[in-house]
Amino acid sequence: MPAYPPEIVRHVARPFGAGSLDDANAVGESGAVGCGDVVRIQLRIADGRVATARFLAYGCPAALAAASAACAALEGVELSEAMLLSADRLDATLGGLGDARRHGAEIAGDAVARALEAWFSARLGGVGLPLRSGRVVVAMSGGVDSAVAALLLSEAGRDVVGVTMRLWHDPAAAAAERSCCSPETVRLARASAHALGIPHLTIDAVEPFHKGVVEEFMAGYKAGLTPNPCVVCNGSVRFTVLAQVAALVGAQELATGHYARVVDGVNGTPVLAAAADADKDQSYMLSMLGPDILGRVVFPLGELTKPEVRARARTAALPAADAVESQEICFVGAGGYGPFLERNAGLAPEFGPIVDLDGTPIGEHQGYWRFTVGQRKGIGVAAGEPLYVVGTDPERNAVVVGPRSALATWGLELRPAVAHDVLDLDAPFEVRVRYRGAPLQGRAVVPIDDSAVMVDLAEPAPGVAPGQTATIYQAGRLVLAGTIAVSHPSSGSQ
Repeated sequence: MPAYPPEIVRHVARPFGAGSLDDANAVGESGAVGCGDVVRIQLRIADGRVATARFLAYGCPAALAAASAACAALEGVELSEAMLLSADRLDATLGGLGDARRHGAEIAGDAVARALEAWFSARLGGVGLPLRSGRVVVAMSGGVDSAVAALLLSEAGRDVVGVTMRLWHDPAAAAAERSCCSPETVRLARASAHALGIPHLTIDAVEPFHKGVVEEFMAGYKAGLTPNPCVVCNGSVRFTVLAQVAALVGAQELATGHYARVVDGVNGTPVLAAAADADKDQSYMLSMLGPDILGRVVFPLGELTKPEVRARARTAALPAADAVESQEICFVGAGGYGPFLERNAGLAPEFGPIVDLDGTPIGEHQGYWRFTVGQRKGIGVAAGEPLYVVGTDPERNAVVVGPRSALATWGLELRPAVAHDVLDLDAPFEVRVRYRGAPLQGRAVVPIDDSAVMVDLAEPAPGVAPGQTATIYQAGRLVLAGTIAVSHPSSGSQ
């Protein structure tokens, strides 16, 4: 192995900031005692700067030198500058560690990021740095879409800060199954931000995510519903946390890598609109966002296609350019919904009846939560025609099945229903009942009360389940959204 570069020798001989810091208000640790290298970074932050930086390190000279170099780079700088400190920068400062020793820079860089995460996370909901003109926070999940969103805004001259939320994940999930919840994707998001030369901050959003999304998801399935956690997450957690981070780092605007657009509604208020790429449009997933957020949000990918986004990432040599796109709910681990609920929601396998539309038992199952409306495979009942799950009954632990025709839905009761724009009932409108589902032609929207409407369809929707989200579009604008409380086999206005 080659000799240590002179900068490493200097930092080891006379380390900057070695020792404990009694009045530290931001502490981060990375590494593992098992492999012999652990770095703890201790910071005292005051008036928007790192007033003091100290470290404790155990292990090889590369880790000790990287921790020393990190403290030397951090002490006295503004927080925005501190968020720019990367493993690559530490590696360069130390004269090049080489593949065998680069872990020292990576551990020290991760410890710095965790210290800043702890400081900012503890202050969510408060006001931090002064508002800076042109500053925008970009939610970065580690994927190519959010990385390119940050790239485009940076190229446009905006003052960009990348933000990654550390979310709850199923403890039984393998690291590769944790999607945007994993430590690996947090590091990838940070690497993408630093490759663009923009500050990056990780925020601990585990508690609000678990309470607002995971617990709601589990409660919905236990009640026999089919909730959409992605819609709930965007509507009540992700953008709320992102707005709180914006207040801490002095940003007015928010941005994400969603494929959607914001346009002026009939009355001039900002409303969501479908993306230019119909195959990637994600306005359905954002349908519970209110005008207060939409007035501040930017969707840089709204006019682009996925191949164009991949091409931009590769041209810019972003670390996430070829990242695999997640298709599943991020917090559900191995085995899918059924095992996840049994691990985390207090459900246990229990035999119950499979019944036909007349209520006649024709089979047996081990838990209604293992079935979703519209499911055909895995029912385990032989019949003269294909059978589909038509509904579930949690009280009896029963699963109701029937022919495909029994899935046809002509009326949707949405409760609650949220109006985003003015709906012209004399003009055509479309209804979507699932993210990847084809749009359906609507026939009428009839108010039930102040918080609910009945949506009549001009064509049947297959396999609609209570708990799903329904969205209504007119001329490409999202005008109304709501949670399906009841689905009707016939029109609600007949």
